[in-house]
Amino acid sequence: MTERRPTRGEHQKALAQKNKKSAPKPSKKKWFKRITLTLVAIVAVCFIGGAGLFAFYASSAPELDESLLKDPVSSEFYDKNGEIFATIGAENRKYVKYEDIPKDMINAILATEDVRFFEHGGMDFYRLGGAILANFRDGFGAQGASTLTQQVVKNSFLQNEKKLKRKAQEAWLSFKLERKYTKEEIFEMYFNKMLMSGRVYGFGTAAQYFYGKELKDLTLDEEALLAGLVQRPNAYNPLKNPELAKKRRNTVLGLMYQHGKITKAQMDEAKKVDVQAGLADDATRQKFSGSKYDAFLDVVINELEKNGDGSAMAEGIKVYTTLDPNAQQTVENIMNDDSNFPTEDIQSGVAVIDTKTGQIQAIGGGRNYGAERGFNYAYDLKHQPGSTMKPLIDYGPAIENLKWSTGQTLVDEPMNYTGSKQTITNWDNKYMGAITARKALYASRNVPAVKVLKEVGIDKAKEFVGRLGINSENVYESDAIGGGDITMSPTQMAASYAAFGNNGVYNDPYSITKIVYRDGKTTKDYTPEPNVAMSDYTAYMVTDMLRDVVGNKPDASGTAANVSGLDIAGKTGTTNYSSADFGKHNLPDTSVPDSWFAGYTSNYSIAIWSGYEKHFDPITTWDERRLPQHLFKQIMSEISQNVETSSFKKPNSVVEATIEVGSKPLKLASNFTPNEKRQTELFVRGTEPKEVSNEYAMPELSTPYNVSASLDLEGQSINISWEHDAMLNPETDEPLPTTFEVSATREGGETISLGTTDSKDIKVSNKLEDGNYTISVVAVVDGTRSKPGTTSFQISGTTDEDDKDKDKDKDKEPVSPDNPDVEEPTAPDENGNNGDNGNHNGNGNDNSGNNGNSGNTGNGNDGNGNTGGNGNNGNTGNNGTPPGNNGNNNGSKPPTTPTEPTAPDDGTGSTE
Repeated sequence: MTERRPTRGEHQKALAQKNKKSAPKPSKKKWFKRITLTLVAIVAVCFIGGAGLFAFYASSAPELDESLLKDPVSSEFYDKNGEIFATIGAENRKYVKYEDIPKDMINAILATEDVRFFEHGGMDFYRLGGAILANFRDGFGAQGASTLTQQVVKNSFLQNEKKLKRKAQEAWLSFKLERKYTKEEIFEMYFNKMLMSGRVYGFGTAAQYFYGKELKDLTLDEEALLAGLVQRPNAYNPLKNPELAKKRRNTVLGLMYQHGKITKAQMDEAKKVDVQAGLADDATRQKFSGSKYDAFLDVVINELEKNGDGSAMAEGIKVYTTLDPNAQQTVENIMNDDSNFPTEDIQSGVAVIDTKTGQIQAIGGGRNYGAERGFNYAYDLKHQPGSTMKPLIDYGPAIENLKWSTGQTLVDEPMNYTGSKQTITNWDNKYMGAITARKALYASRNVPAVKVLKEVGIDKAKEFVGRLGINSENVYESDAIGGGDITMSPTQMAASYAAFGNNGVYNDPYSITKIVYRDGKTTKDYTPEPNVAMSDYTAYMVTDMLRDVVGNKPDASGTAANVSGLDIAGKTGTTNYSSADFGKHNLPDTSVPDSWFAGYTSNYSIAIWSGYEKHFDPITTWDERRLPQHLFKQIMSEISQNVETSSFKKPNSVVEATIEVGSKPLKLASNFTPNEKRQTELFVRGTEPKEVSNEYAMPELSTPYNVSASLDLEGQSINISWEHDAMLNPETDEPLPTTFEVSATREGGETISLGTTDSKDIKVSNKLEDGNYTISVVAVVDGTRSKPGTTSFQISGTTDEDDKDKDKDKDKEPVSPDNPDVEEPTAPDENGNNGDNGNHNGNGNDNSGNNGNSGNTGNGNDGNGNTGGNGNNGNTGNNGTPPGNNGNNNGSKPPTTPTEPTAPDDGTGSTE
């Protein structure tokens, strides 16, 4: 068999496979060459494209304008109505020529901002490369590379944005600037136009503002501090943030040493100087005031800094703010009127915020506040809040997480902090025993507040206040009464309280709605997003309790803040010195460092702090303590005029129930719960109690008396009447529904029911046989029966003769039985006093002291509570009938004049 030869197709396929295997592979050198050529092509394309884009952007750059180069560009500030209220730019600026700038001042600036300034041509490519590497290593924005020339250009012509177009124009204009002006002229431009702090422009102005000196008189440490301000003018302000300022100053000194501008000995010596040692006083700085509403403007500038736009004012921006000029003017008028303050030196900070939006309407930075004062008591202050913290960290979280009622039973009693022998005291060094959460809050009791925080738990409380803008790394039991780690400003406090008046929705406080950059088109929105911080039931129930703080209840702590006609809720607060402080600083027993009041309507939330500039200059009198309340009342009254203020509305998630105070768990009050133990409180719907308390049994029903019975003339019916002292409803003082059961018992025989009635008489058909009867009347209330009131009654057979006699005597009065068994009341003894001849005008609400019919004078004591104090309300007399009347507890007492405060036992209690 011959072998099959491959076809032509198979032969060609085999040949191709052979050639493929034998073809030589490209070398690595060729591959490298290909990659290199490709990269070069890409770079060339990018370079050409970049150059073209750079040329395009550069062609649209503005022309150099010498006036803009030398002078700051003014920024404009608008109020909520769109009206300009401030313009900040070259006002009050001291212009300094280059030859008048001290050498050390020049070295400090160059070492910090641009050490190669006299070597580059506007762009420092060496520094730019280092910045690029730093940004790759540490993240974008880790290091900048702007030269002094670029900063002058940016602040003169361009807006502060990290866009390629702006960078390209900045580079091109920097190159042109270097070609047109000398290095010294450019440095002089920089030196005189940079924003140094607030509304202070230029180093020469800053020297006078911060130190009250000419540049030539500055010391090395002072020059270093000024050189470091430019990066973050407000953050490094030594008046407001001395620690940050010191750190920045020392960084500048280190850079000066690193670049050979000073020796190590000079650096070390300058670092030892107190950063606030040479600062000028307030009077020196007052001359820099150049606008209205300086305290508010300070807050706006701080907010620009906080949002990364601290230097944007030097670029000529328009700032649209939340300022209410009427509210601001009201605050300033009140703050600048010395007659509103009890002492010459006491200070206050005021923040007025829109309850619904969080917009800051007005700021009172201090008495007679001037521009660049340095410390704004409404915004910069961070002090312990005292008892104003209780709604925020105690009662709010308890209602939110545990769904507590406002009537929750709390016991005010001696108690120590957990794991400590330190006793928690109240401002009056007394304890009230079992009280409602409502009373514990409006009377500002400390022990119940700590118990509430412990019940809620630190973590949940911390989370709750965090949603109200209050962030604290640590929360302690002492924070329950505002004496722990948490500190607040009036601005933050007003915003936090506003959430209660805004159905639980919290807004960060803000003073800027938007800024518009120099081009008139680019904007930046500053309005924060609202956040739901709590349920609507929590917000309303806390609000309802805080209404009582400013109400007319005897133990309310904030009555001086009440404004007639406005639905207001609020809370007082004071802080304490420690026990050691009293001895160490020789403080009077009544001393406290801080006094607060925070209150709100549906329109405005206002928080006010009062105290002295130095912590150990104490508040010692009630006039000083109540200053925040008085200021609140004046401000809220004036700004609420001609403004519709709606009342707080109870949401559907909240219900009311009348409880028996002190019951645990809470129970409904019974008909027999005493008035002083009945309280209508709020509950989260579905948690209201269903069980009625049986703590107080129905009192014994009085026995019907003056019972009488008679036959009508024909003997066909029996008429029965009586008298009865009705039992009163303890809640309304109205008679309780009473029925009367009437029966007749024949002598030696059975008892026959004659009927039931709601009135005090009854007429029944005469179905009784002849004989002697006892007629009984029993009062019945809610199933409880009284003892019977009785009378004797006789029925005898009648004859025709009897009828004749009856006709003769029909106009005569019926003759009563010789010895009726009737419970007649004892005639009053004209000399008796009903067992209640006491004085009911004590410390409570009982001014009755009735004279009764009990025979002899009672001589007991009714205690020292809310029903009359130390009056003699005791016994019911000796064998008097009926019982003596203990008086009417519906009197009212006049407000108690507060006593001077006493020194606390410990260092953390709130001394309300």
